[in-house]
Amino acid sequence: MRIGELARRTGVSERSLRYYEKEGLLSADRTPGGHREYTGTAVDRVRRIQELYAAGLCSSKIGTLLPCMRDVDGGPATPDDSLVRDLTVERERIDRMIEDLVRSRALLDDVIRAAAHSPADDPARTAPAGSGAA
Repeated sequence: MRIGELARRTGVSERSLRYYEKEGLLSADRTPGGHREYTGTAVDRVRRIQELYAAGLCSSKIGTLLPCMRDVDGGPATPDDSLVRDLTVERERIDRMIEDLVRSRALLDDVIRAAAHSPADDPARTAPAGSGAA
């Protein structure tokens, strides 16, 4: 498939796909006319690259990790100890982010609950002073 089709099927811009190729994350054959031609497995690979970027990994880590994944390139290759250490650190960072997000969500839930039960919703509390309502 050509780059435009890969972009449509993955929702990733052509510019990003060219960047992935430049970084060694994605490869393409070239037609005699110089156009990129991707295999059918490129869709899954691009989706995996996007997932790893979303997890906060940089392109060099992704490039090292991709060959170790079962569903990419027929893997898995065995990761070296330094990659395992780096990925463990990344996983701990993601865990901290999840904990922070859970705390933020709880705070928002508290604000939403408070707003749902605000004095503005209680006519007895918002009656003008001296009107007899208490």
